[in-house]
Amino acid sequence: MTIHFGTSGWRAVIADEFTFAAVGRVTEAICSQFANEVGRPVVIAHDTRFLGEVFAAECAQIIVEQGFEALVCTGPTPTPTVSHAIRSQHAVCGINFTASHNPPEYSGIKLSTADGAPALPAVTTKVEEFLAKPAENRAKSAAPKSARRFDPRDAYLADLEQKVRFDVISRAGGRYAYDPLWGTGRGYLDELLRHHGLSVTTIHDWRDVLFGGRAPEPEASHLGELKDLVLADKCVLGLATDGDGDRFGVIDANGQFITPNQLIAILFDYLAESRNWQGGVARSVATSHLVDRVAASHGLPVYETPVGFKYIGELINDDKIILGGEESAGLSIKGHYPEKDGLLACLLAAEAVAARGASLTDQLEQLFAKTGRLESGRIGVQLTPELMPVLKEKLKEEPTNLCGRRVKTINRIDGVKIIFEDDSWLLVRPSGTEPLVRIYAESESAKDMEVLLEQGRKYLLG
Repeated sequence: MTIHFGTSGWRAVIADEFTFAAVGRVTEAICSQFANEVGRPVVIAHDTRFLGEVFAAECAQIIVEQGFEALVCTGPTPTPTVSHAIRSQHAVCGINFTASHNPPEYSGIKLSTADGAPALPAVTTKVEEFLAKPAENRAKSAAPKSARRFDPRDAYLADLEQKVRFDVISRAGGRYAYDPLWGTGRGYLDELLRHHGLSVTTIHDWRDVLFGGRAPEPEASHLGELKDLVLADKCVLGLATDGDGDRFGVIDANGQFITPNQLIAILFDYLAESRNWQGGVARSVATSHLVDRVAASHGLPVYETPVGFKYIGELINDDKIILGGEESAGLSIKGHYPEKDGLLACLLAAEAVAARGASLTDQLEQLFAKTGRLESGRIGVQLTPELMPVLKEKLKEEPTNLCGRRVKTINRIDGVKIIFEDDSWLLVRPSGTEPLVRIYAESESAKDMEVLLEQGRKYLLG
């Protein structure tokens, strides 16, 4: 079995490739990369998936046998909380058992380094190289410590209170609805709003290892119940987070789903106006160029990265950006952790609505009036063995005309992004977390964007 760390760690089907033996082997491989840091803490956490706490316990046992201190988070823990814990506990790394937004049959391991960021390829490649070697009997510490359990929740929430203007949200008042999708956000986002005097109705507020029979992804098609609640209770916003709390979903007061691309642009514009911070914006190659237009309106730089928040995290660490975002609903800001934080994104959405006295829909229309309208979308094509050689050839091509449009530039930062003379664009890239080829498109009209997506599918499939 080959274990590969993709865009956001290693993921596999439970009891198929994700087994106790594999978890033990991966834990050993991670320990090998920090052998000169023996004695330091390692933060271990899990989400609400099947056997998460058992996998975490198995990992902790190996950690202490290897001479490290194992700090095991109590209960299912959001990924951004793990990042805060790594930093506050001065840990050498963090190992989080989660498959994020993937379907319920999956589990996974997210490896984070001492800065709380997702491990970069320089680290994960060495982990993979260790795993490719024949297994050996591992040496055990002569007097291993016992794993220590600790609760990172309150410290993380206190940190959020320093970065979100809850006084503004509280003064505006109103009702909120929250859907954690049976994931780790339960008792975090909703309780923090309640602590500041807001009324919050939470749905799916229990552990369900099957996540209601679908992937715990806060996309529009999964938030029907939240939308109904927002409209019925006349809520300010409906907020949602994914299985491990690092992705966000937002329903506006009128029931409209605000796409991640749209919210990233709105929040960047809001923070640029309200925080008086220095810096630009970072977006992945697959993320809307709407943020580029917002940046231009403020005279601020844009940094384009490969897909994977670890690359945006580097820019946060370097203090180069006000906000970094990905179209897959990942976001963080200046002074925060170099990791996606869906809870923070939801709270900033609430702050923007309260501070501006305008719904997100109204703010989006005001933004379009300033920058022009852009519509973006994506589809997935199953990456079959037959398609793999076709994909490799397509990624090498240098078309000058495609889809009846003249090609202006070709961007190969991650996959192939074809930018046309009218500034519409099409991106084809293999997913780093699922056996899919992602096709992304953006244009100034929704109809043209849909046409581009279909033409991209035809281009890929021939």
